Amino acid sequence: MVLKVFILAALLAIASAEKRPTYGPPPPTYNPPVPSYNAPEPVGPAQYNFNWAVKDDYSGNDFGHDETRNGYDTQGSYYVQLPDGRLQRVSYTVNGDSGFLAQVEYQGEAQYPAQQPSYKPAPTYQPAPTYQPAPTYS
Repeated sequence: MVLKVFILAALLAIASAEKRPTYGPPPPTYNPPVPSYNAPEPVGPAQYNFNWAVKDDYSGNDFGHDETRNGYDTQGSYYVQLPDGRLQRVSYTVNGDSGFLAQVEYQGEAQYPAQQPSYKPAPTYQPAPTYQPAPTYS
């Protein structure tokens, strides 16, 4: 009987408890932006083809990259002009889970011009003038 009275009192206390107001700013809400385009949903493995290149005769920059992917088969190559004058080309393939298989080739002959010092410092030590005593007359 005492247990029933205790449970009834607890239920009455919970039911009669009023909600107390909370103070402070409202909790922050996050509304992510919705894309403004209607892109189709991908329906299978990726398929793409791209390439780009840079050739600047003034600075000597010459590099580029091209790649083709059809599902899980990827093939491509990239190249760069090295400081020694050679062109380095890396051709690669990736077939599924086989990993990245690369073949590196060099075109041209490495050139190492004789180094000429471009800076010749001027001597900083200047010997002090020698002292010449003035003649004395009596």
